[in-house]
Amino acid sequence: MKNEEIKTLSLEQLNARLKELKDELFNLRFSHATRNLANPLAIRNVRKEIARVKTAIREKEIGGNNGNK
Repeated sequence: MKNEEIKTLSLEQLNARLKELKDELFNLRFSHATRNLANPLAIRNVRKEIARVKTAIREKEIGGNNGNK
């Protein structure tokens, strides 16, 4: 997903996507440990997408609380 697509998702959708990505990362790491991973760069790509989703979640949290400190 691109950043523009991620930013259009709701907070609930972002949290669901984050869980999916964490599960996928676990499976990729497991495959890598057992020498069955065809594309090792997939781990890097999933980690970067997790970071994008976490950033979007944090932006929404901060954006919703502008008046509160």
